[in-house]
Amino acid sequence: MLLNNVIIADSGRKVNIRVSKDIIEQIYPVDGPKHSPLESNSSITDTTSKAWGKRDSLPWEGEGRGLDGQYISAIPLPSTSQPNTPLPREGINSRGESHTPTAYEDELEINFTNAIVFPGLINSHDHLDFNLFPQLGNRKYNNYSEWGTYIHKAYKNEIEAVLKVPQALRSQWGMYKNLLCGVTTVVNHGSGSDIANKLITIFDDKHDLHSVGFDNKWKLRLNNPLKRKLPVVIHAGEGTDDAAVNEIDALIKGNKLHRIMVAVHGVAMQPKQALKFNALVWCPASNYFLLNKTAPVDKLKLYTQLLFGTDSTLTGDWDIWEHIHLAHKEGLLNNHELYNTLTRNAAQTWKLNSGELSPNKHADMVVAKMKAGESSIGSFFSLTPADILLVMHKGEIRIVDESIYLKIKDKLTAQYTRVKLADSYKYVQGDLGGLIKTIQHYLPQALFPFEVQAQG
Repeated sequence: MLLNNVIIADSGRKVNIRVSKDIIEQIYPVDGPKHSPLESNSSITDTTSKAWGKRDSLPWEGEGRGLDGQYISAIPLPSTSQPNTPLPREGINSRGESHTPTAYEDELEINFTNAIVFPGLINSHDHLDFNLFPQLGNRKYNNYSEWGTYIHKAYKNEIEAVLKVPQALRSQWGMYKNLLCGVTTVVNHGSGSDIANKLITIFDDKHDLHSVGFDNKWKLRLNNPLKRKLPVVIHAGEGTDDAAVNEIDALIKGNKLHRIMVAVHGVAMQPKQALKFNALVWCPASNYFLLNKTAPVDKLKLYTQLLFGTDSTLTGDWDIWEHIHLAHKEGLLNNHELYNTLTRNAAQTWKLNSGELSPNKHADMVVAKMKAGESSIGSFFSLTPADILLVMHKGEIRIVDESIYLKIKDKLTAQYTRVKLADSYKYVQGDLGGLIKTIQHYLPQALFPFEVQAQG
């Protein structure tokens, strides 16, 4: 049965993505997992169904999900459609108006087999301009302050070398680092998000404070009446000692204006403290690298919203999937709870029009290989960047696997760079090769997780 006809605006053209129910699955349904298209014997259905209640129909069953311009819109399809049945031309756009795609000769059709599709990931904590650093540190520390003081002495030359690269270039690489992994939104902490051509959403509608320990004026900044409408994002409880616990108490007590606060790390956070925060960004890989311990999210999830972050490469791998694999292995959250930290929870906290594949949401989505012998959710939690076949951001193709690119390249108008990533070849929008050369002009020893290739 034909399940989906996705229509995407691409420089005035229409792109039809045809997916069939037996070969492509949406990881997480819009209204919850109870009647999800995941395999019926999946344990996920049993462990989370009570929290989500009932729904009338399966997502993408008897109805289509389409992309109209940069938004997702519903395109009804006959339930009796066969794979070769002509697709209806008419649909409903994001404003509820009927529309007819332009001439078929201008349309582009992409077919996927053995694939999964899910919303573009939301990385809720990164420092975009700090992703040229290697991991710095050679032991475990009691808290971030101890670590920070140490690395500035022990790695003074390494830090100075990276900082010679202009911030705009470092931030641009930080953007690509996320995009290569299927991240379509990143919450950047601090400065460094002034990027000319943004290929993903860089969320800045917040008020960043570094921490109680590193900012002597944190109380004044926290209680700035001109910023009171913005959520405060601050590193808090990043340690294993009493100082880390006390820091959170001081922050709560110092919030005189009762501003909305989002904590990052929260390794030392206690349940009663979590109640005072709108959300906690969990960064397990960074926590283990610095502290050999992470936040007790299995307990804190009952008291605050949980989001997922990578932090920068100062304390973690460039690849968010390595972070996700670690979190999944830890088992502190079940599959859907962990999945939500990267999608729906983050979209709700940051008030983003994304995080799920449903009508009128931004068309941020990822298509990736289905792993042999794995369920949809099993495939998701074993993905690597090399498995990604397509990344879309607001309806624009940002990354496409070579197996697809060679079939559609004549229809694409943007510039793409061919890169070898592990054993796969991807086409990434923009002059990624030029960026790498410019960065290496300032920092010859800079290494990147791919090789730029000649166009195929």
